[in-house]
Amino acid sequence: MLAFVRRRMYTSALPLIVVLLGVFLLARLTGDPTSLYLPESATQEQREAFAAKNGFDQPLLTQLIDYFKGVIHLDFGTSLRTGESASEMALRAFPATLQLAITTMLLAIVGAVVIGCWAAYRPNSLADRLSSLLSMTAASIPDFWFAITGVWLFAVLLGVLPTSGVDSGLSWILPIATLMIRPLGVLTQVVRGAMVSALSAPYVRLARSKGASDLRVVTHHALRNAAAPALTVAGDLAVGLINGAVVVEAIFGWPGIGKLMIDAILQRDFAVLQAAVLLTAVAIFVLNIIIDACYALLDARVREPARV
Repeated sequence: MLAFVRRRMYTSALPLIVVLLGVFLLARLTGDPTSLYLPESATQEQREAFAAKNGFDQPLLTQLIDYFKGVIHLDFGTSLRTGESASEMALRAFPATLQLAITTMLLAIVGAVVIGCWAAYRPNSLADRLSSLLSMTAASIPDFWFAITGVWLFAVLLGVLPTSGVDSGLSWILPIATLMIRPLGVLTQVVRGAMVSALSAPYVRLARSKGASDLRVVTHHALRNAAAPALTVAGDLAVGLINGAVVVEAIFGWPGIGKLMIDAILQRDFAVLQAAVLLTAVAIFVLNIIIDACYALLDARVREPARV
C-alpha cells in the first residue's frame, strides 16, 4: 500500500508543477497592478519604484524562478492590498471552504443513501420514478443558476434567508443547498443502481429465506456491498465541491478560499492568488490520493501493477 501511495505522489508532482506554472502566467495576463494601487497622478518615478519594490520590473523568467524558489520555501510574498503574508491569508480562508464542503458532502451522502435505498427497494414504482426524475434534474442544474434563483426566491422575494455571511445558521442554508444539489442527484442514481443489483443478489435471497427483516436486509447485507461504487463516486464529487465552492462563495460572500481567489483576481493581487490556487491544488491532489488509496484497499488489482 505504501508503494502505491508513493507512486501516486510521484505522478501527482507533474500536474502540480503545471498548475503552478499556469497560475503564474495567467495571473500576469490580468494586467499591470500598478494602475490599481497608484493614483492616476502618480509620476513615472513612483510607478518604477512600485514595480521595483514588488519585483515587477524583473524579466518574466526571473519572476518565475523567484516564484518557484518561494514555493519551495513556502513563501509566497505579501499581499499588495493588505501587506499580510499571502500564505497566511490563504490558510486562514481555507477552513471555511473545508467546513462548507465537508458539511455539504455528508448531507449529500446521507440523503442519497436514504432516497436511493427507498427507490431501489421498490423498483419501477411511483416512488422510484419520482426519485429518478428529481435526482436527474438535480444532477443537471448548474450551481450558479440554482444560487441566483435561491437568492432571488428566498432572500429577495420571501426575505426568509440572508444573502451572505456566516453569522447565523440560516446563512449556511443557501450555500449548502447550492453545492449539495448536484452531488445529491448523482449519488442518488449511483446508490439506487448499486442497491437494485445488490437486492437481487443470491446472498440477499438467502438472508430473506432465513427470516431476516427487510430493514436488516437493506442495511446490513445489500447496502454494505453497494457502498464501494458509491464511495468512489462520492470521493470524485468531493473534489468537485472544492472547485465549485469558488462560484458559490463569490455569490454568497462566503469567507473561504474561493472568494479570496476572486478578490485577488479583481485586485491583481498575484501573491495571494498564487498561494490560494496552490493550497487548493494540493488539497485536491491529497484528496485524490486518499480516494485512490481507499479504492486500492478494496481492489488489489489497483494497488499491484500488472506484471508481464
